Amino acid sequence: MELERKTFGILATGEEVDLFLLESSDLALGISTYGATLVSLVVPGRSGRDDVLLGFSTLGPYTRKHPFLGSTVGRYANRIAGGRFRLGGTEYSLARNNGPNSLHGGLRGFDKHVWSAQAYREGGGVFVRLSLESPDGDEGYPGTLRAAVTYGLSGDNEVSALYEAEADAPCPVNLTNHAYFNLAGEGRGTILDHEAEIRASAYLPVDSTLIPTGELAPVAGTPFDFRNPKPIGRDLEAAGGGYDHCFVVDGTPGDLRPCARVRDPGSGRTLEVSTTQPGVQFYTGNFLDGIPGKRGALYGKHAGFCLETQNFPDAPNRPEFPDCVFGPGRPYRERAVFAFGYGGA
Repeated sequence: MELERKTFGILATGEEVDLFLLESSDLALGISTYGATLVSLVVPGRSGRDDVLLGFSTLGPYTRKHPFLGSTVGRYANRIAGGRFRLGGTEYSLARNNGPNSLHGGLRGFDKHVWSAQAYREGGGVFVRLSLESPDGDEGYPGTLRAAVTYGLSGDNEVSALYEAEADAPCPVNLTNHAYFNLAGEGRGTILDHEAEIRASAYLPVDSTLIPTGELAPVAGTPFDFRNPKPIGRDLEAAGGGYDHCFVVDGTPGDLRPCARVRDPGSGRTLEVSTTQPGVQFYTGNFLDGIPGKRGALYGKHAGFCLETQNFPDAPNRPEFPDCVFGPGRPYRERAVFAFGYGGA
């Protein structure tokens, strides 16, 4: 296991942004302290090694508006309806940065901050623990929140993620990473021929602004049935031209359990995702529109897919959804594992 730290760039404020490079015998992972961002992930396949993460080669584009490529998002990942919620008899107002709704923490969420970072080795793996303090009232949320995410190579073929937070007042918390994967290699066409399996018997239908209706609908007999592997593009049109939905992961929330498996037939690469969270947001890059990426690539529609392990969207306004409020006496702690296979069937 190898570990290197170097300068990724300097912000206009003068803040230095670091880049950590973690390497096992199989994987090479790049992590930026700006946005606690996963910037690269080199994985072997039938025809050699490729970077399977959409992103940018330099710091600059990450500091400008982009669709959360590889970002750690919070305080609350995904959408909150109307940019508001009530807690303890008080209504809190958030930025409406996604139509009428608040998305991924607001105008300056966790993806737009420089995180403190510490690298270490443990149990044969290499890890980077990134931490951030969000003050009371930040983006409209109550209480001071201390968040940390630890990314690492916990095995030759595994990327692990541990999300933690403590707040001094009750507050909704939902942390995840917004990595876009293309198992053929970033910039190499769409992911519509990738075969996906999602271990979910139900999903959350959404309204026209992508807010859940509150129903937990069975996937059986719908385009959202991924209980058996199928090409991502097979039922795409019947699903409204793309997926951007939360799936209810089978099993017990809190237990680390498999939630999804994706395979690229061309490279033979597979990705298996496990989570402790109740849900996983499956997104197929529906809003990518020719973003200039690495090495001259252009990321068009469906150039990558996301599997964002998380609580349900709009849970702060849905008491029937899993409890998303954390604070004194109730710390936040969730895990995810991304395991890769290479060249197999």
